[in-house]
Amino acid sequence: MAFLLSALTAAWGLLLESSAYVLFGLLVAGLLRVFLSPASVARHFGQGRFLSVFKASLLGIPIPLCSCGVLPAAVSLKKQGANNGAVTSFLISTPESGVDSIAITYGLLGPVMTVVRPLAALVTALAAGMTENLLGYKKGEKPVVPDFSCPVDGCCTGEDCDPDEHRNHHGFFEKIVAGMRFAFTDVWADMAGWFAVGILLAGVIMALVPADALGSWLGGGMGSMLLMLALGIPLYICATASTPVAAALILKGVSPGAALVFLLAGPATNVTSLTVLLGVLGKRATAIYLTSIAVFSVAFGLATDALYGTLGLSPQALVAEAGELLPLWAEYAGAVALILLSVPIFVRRVRRRFQGKPAPACGITLGSSGGT
Repeated sequence: MAFLLSALTAAWGLLLESSAYVLFGLLVAGLLRVFLSPASVARHFGQGRFLSVFKASLLGIPIPLCSCGVLPAAVSLKKQGANNGAVTSFLISTPESGVDSIAITYGLLGPVMTVVRPLAALVTALAAGMTENLLGYKKGEKPVVPDFSCPVDGCCTGEDCDPDEHRNHHGFFEKIVAGMRFAFTDVWADMAGWFAVGILLAGVIMALVPADALGSWLGGGMGSMLLMLALGIPLYICATASTPVAAALILKGVSPGAALVFLLAGPATNVTSLTVLLGVLGKRATAIYLTSIAVFSVAFGLATDALYGTLGLSPQALVAEAGELLPLWAEYAGAVALILLSVPIFVRRVRRRFQGKPAPACGITLGSSGGT
């Protein structure tokens, strides 16, 4: 009972420290949905061996999708004419980052990791996408057919009205409301369960593992990076949910570089999504995808440890300081808001389970037309 109480207390503390940043990330995600739909920029991802990869990598950074949620978006890009390099880069930069995970990284891990994490995702995505296009790019791809369907209420498919004219169909306030509805229903519904798992797992680590117990195994060096890579690749955990786990690991003696490897490899890969990637991209692109994540995760992990050492920074101190940025009332308000948003989501899932309805699956097929 004492252990359970200790784990729940630690989990509650992490929830207080992270909830406001998660809410901020969700707000930005909603605005991106209505003002910068990934489907509407698909036309930029089809032409050019390098420019398409750069655009896909850069635009994937702020979009809050996990390794399963990004698959329908990637298939949609592929169906609309995006080349394999652009799709590969999008599949890496999107789940490894996102406005929600960037915000919670600042709240739990501090400013250094907030910069390093998306930078590593961008470099990895660029390297993987350009490598794929250098090896398999073909000129004269089919012309891209952009998706101009309305992200607000689906009132227009983009084929039966002029997109320029459709921009005037909805007012600014209406778009804001639609974006918030998308963020706090669709986006948070995909994240809530895994975020809860991440918070509880972090609480268990804080309560179960003695201080500095992991330092001898994961305190830095190539061995630490490879161990975290082996843990992260098959595991399914989204970028936001992995952040409190990484914070707990750092507080228990894991080096920031090893934690970064977990933050990069965990969200971008899992066994289920890799099988889908074989069908979407093929064997060569999937091999490049995995190899790029492995190589650059370890490289950035080693570089991060070197950076902390050179600057004389204490990762444990930075994690502790990051949790003190907001006033207590804001932390409690954020935690209560997240709980209230989560209750109906979990109630629906329990009802679905008792009614015998299957939960949504991660995998999709090439025939799917889903998007973000």
